[in-house]
Amino acid sequence: MTGAATTATVLIAVALVHAVLVLVANWRLYFLAHDYLAGAATAADLEAADNDALATVGAFWPSMLVWITAGIGVVVWLWRARINSELMSGAAAHRRARGWVVGAWTTPVANLWIPYQVVSDVWRASAPRRTVPVGLINAWWALFVVANFVVKPIQWRMSATFASEQDVLSNANVTTLLTVLYMAAGLLLVVIVRRVTAWQTHGQTQTAA
Repeated sequence: MTGAATTATVLIAVALVHAVLVLVANWRLYFLAHDYLAGAATAADLEAADNDALATVGAFWPSMLVWITAGIGVVVWLWRARINSELMSGAAAHRRARGWVVGAWTTPVANLWIPYQVVSDVWRASAPRRTVPVGLINAWWALFVVANFVVKPIQWRMSATFASEQDVLSNANVTTLLTVLYMAAGLLLVVIVRRVTAWQTHGQTQTAA
């Protein structure tokens, strides 16, 4: 359990670093475009920036690889946490069958709320006190939904075509908002992973004793 939590935490951190690198790349693109239009940069400068490592990090497939890998790490941890929480509090403490630990994230429409139910049930079932507040879970899920289902689609559309300097600036600004949301959601998720893992590890130690 501890190993899965560590892996999930590391992968979340990698995804957050990736988000920051994409933010840096988008702002660099804006400043280059601004300088180019002002005559302070050349077409060669734009081409060089478009093909270097920083630009490659933000490309579609590298981005997908980072986020999918992080998602797998979180789901593996969540699966183990779900099993442990059932041993601690029983299957009746959960609103959804165990298969939803995986299916909740990939089922359209249902992925807007079922992952929240799965995580919040594991949170409650793992806590030493069953009346534990779920404010942390609520905040994490609200940030996650806004980032992935509201802001990210807007940013994708903006980054598809740039017709003016203002378009590049707008993309950089929206990416800034997206990165802030990702950072906040990611850090809250790390706290959730660590706290649930600590509760379960402590509970297993008490059971063994």
